[in-house]
Amino acid sequence: MSDDVLQNVYFSDHATLTLERSYFKGRVTKILPGIQTAFVDIGQEKAGFLHISEVDRELAIERISKTTQLDDDQQQPKKRPRTRTLPDMSKIFKEGESILVQVNKEPIYEKGAKLTTCFTLPGRFIVLMPNIPRIGISKKIEDREERARLRDLVRSELPEGMGAIIRTTSEGSDAHEITKDIKYLLQTWDAIQAKFAKADTPEMIHEDLEISLQMVRDHLDDDVDAIITDDKENQNKIHKFIKNTAPEHTQKVALYEGVTGIFEHFHVEKEIQEALHRRVELKSGGSLIIETTEAMTVVDVNTGKFIGKANMEETIFKNNLEAAEEVVRQLRLRNIGGLIVIDFVDMTSHSNKQKLFKFFEKTLKERDKFQSVVLKISEFGLVQMTRKRSGKTLVQQLTETCQACRGYGFVKSLQTESYEMLRHIKKELKANAKIKELALQVNPQIFEYITSTEYNAILDLEKTYGLKISIVSQDSYATTQYKIEKK
Repeated sequence: MSDDVLQNVYFSDHATLTLERSYFKGRVTKILPGIQTAFVDIGQEKAGFLHISEVDRELAIERISKTTQLDDDQQQPKKRPRTRTLPDMSKIFKEGESILVQVNKEPIYEKGAKLTTCFTLPGRFIVLMPNIPRIGISKKIEDREERARLRDLVRSELPEGMGAIIRTTSEGSDAHEITKDIKYLLQTWDAIQAKFAKADTPEMIHEDLEISLQMVRDHLDDDVDAIITDDKENQNKIHKFIKNTAPEHTQKVALYEGVTGIFEHFHVEKEIQEALHRRVELKSGGSLIIETTEAMTVVDVNTGKFIGKANMEETIFKNNLEAAEEVVRQLRLRNIGGLIVIDFVDMTSHSNKQKLFKFFEKTLKERDKFQSVVLKISEFGLVQMTRKRSGKTLVQQLTETCQACRGYGFVKSLQTESYEMLRHIKKELKANAKIKELALQVNPQIFEYITSTEYNAILDLEKTYGLKISIVSQDSYATTQYKIEKK
């Protein structure tokens, strides 16, 4: 939380296995060269998919070189494969072989987990890349001398062929602490490789820290005032973890012992409930409408009751600035990733459009740790952006698909459902002239509609086909359910 406003929510479900960042010894079950993808059995309900873009470049070159060497005539000189274009997936992996993979993204909707062989191991100060020899530095570290110091320090501590991403928390940190973090990650990588050699296929061989320790590792810095938990055992666990990794922050761990629940005390429950709604109210009177589909998320900005005291252009500009700040919070809070389109209220001033874009981009950079790419405001007032997906959205974690509407967000009217049932009965009667008695079991609301509004249709069917029709109300039935019993 920041300024008593909820910023992020993370969940840990003992009944559901978190796959993201976990390592598996998987088996290649199918290779589709046409889409440059290998499907890998990792022991889950759906096979994970590994696209060519997620295959480590050195691994691809090494395997293709071996294949080329075996295929070529012994008299022919060895040819190094071209690397400017994407290589053929079928020349890198073979169906049935065991490979080490890491889950890059959790399964979503009907898709299995997204896999990678470009491995990463997150630490407090760096993210180790065991097979990518490149040093990256957080853009939030702006001082040139500090960037050079950190780059030289990390490079000197890493074995040849390895790389790392230097996190924002490294800025100003002691060399000894960063070195300690690197050594811990190197030991973890060695353990993963050793487990891979002995593990069965498929099998998980490494998973990330439990959720509370992940949050401490990823978010603890000088800006954090307190880490509060209502569980004594969890407090001890967090305290021990911080003592080993960031001892200067141990005094920030606190145990909540209030009379009311911790979620109620900090208004967390209320804000989570509001984050499940499609409409978000802004303090000025404007609002956001957030709609998520499998392909993208669309955010519509409305001025609502916000009329302002200045001219219309200035009013709209202020509303858009407030909306931009809230959009960033909602993306984090709802854990929305992928393609996002934001429809800001249209402005005529090109200067205001530029100011809004820069403010939105700056707010994303300062407050959102996930990578995002933002395009400039279009002629229609739209901002298109992508944000890295990480796990399930808030809605996916806390809700289930409605059994009545099946996720559409609406159900057929009583009239429509009733007419469909009557047409079905007529079809049955036409197909079987021997039916002498028919019982229709329906939802109570459908029962009320048919008996009060469409009873003449029942009488017409009885007269036309010479049979008796009885209608029975079933309290357990949804409006979409019905049952026909024929005699």
